[in-house]
Amino acid sequence: MLGQVLVSGILVGGIYALVAVGLNIVFGVLRIINFAHGEYLMMSMYGAYWLWRMGIDPYLAAFLVVPAMALFGALSERYLVRYTLAAHAHVKIFVTLGLSIALQNLALLLFKADYLNVRTSYQTSTLDLAGFAFSVPRLVAFGALLVTAASLYAFLRYTDFGKAIRATAQDATTARLMGIDVERVYMVTFAIGAAVVGVTGCLLIPIYYVFPTVGIDFVVVAFVVVVLGGLGSIPGAIAGGLLIGIVEQFSGFFVETSLRQVVYFLIFIAVLAVRPAGLFGQRGAEEIGLK
Repeated sequence: MLGQVLVSGILVGGIYALVAVGLNIVFGVLRIINFAHGEYLMMSMYGAYWLWRMGIDPYLAAFLVVPAMALFGALSERYLVRYTLAAHAHVKIFVTLGLSIALQNLALLLFKADYLNVRTSYQTSTLDLAGFAFSVPRLVAFGALLVTAASLYAFLRYTDFGKAIRATAQDATTARLMGIDVERVYMVTFAIGAAVVGVTGCLLIPIYYVFPTVGIDFVVVAFVVVVLGGLGSIPGAIAGGLLIGIVEQFSGFFVETSLRQVVYFLIFIAVLAVRPAGLFGQRGAEEIGLK
């Protein structure tokens, strides 16, 4: 029984980590927390839902949703976020928070407050392995997390543009002096973060309902995961997501389900009391760009 709870926690944690990775890569380079990240997820889920209504499987819809979200992310950076990068931190917060509220209300206007979901043949399928039951949609999402994390690592580590992104994250001024187009790096990074959310939305729509405020449910956990794992650390986002997923499932098993958030928030506070920069973060990284 406890082994099954652990398996469920890992699979749920994979979903949280996937949501948090896109948020974390944007912070790692631009030093800005995108409060509209949850609404990007909501848009992705709606996109996958309406493509399903047109006969396209949610997983195949990713081939359309991901490029569309990457484009939306690039446009958001170019025409909105870019003008706040040199401003004080609270300006960045208000801009992305305003974008969040605008997208929520636009979705409410277009799609009402109805809870929508898809119907697929694999939606409730499970895979029995070694005596444990694995939800197929959650297992696919976990596999996508591993592929996404490995792809991002390879891109950042071994490609020229990935090295430019890493250089910009370390010191944007020096990177500019070395001939790197910092503004282009910022735009592409924001596009990558939105693209990861696009993948996530297509993977979540067979599991969860979509409605205008669905992003809030995930982004609150994503913020906890990002800070717990370490701001700007992709491995930290993965570790934090898995930790939160496991804690949530075990606390729901031993305690009332309604109290599971209380449990992981207490752990969150305890970890930050010992390591303010998070499990994998560097001390002071959360302050870069705020001066």
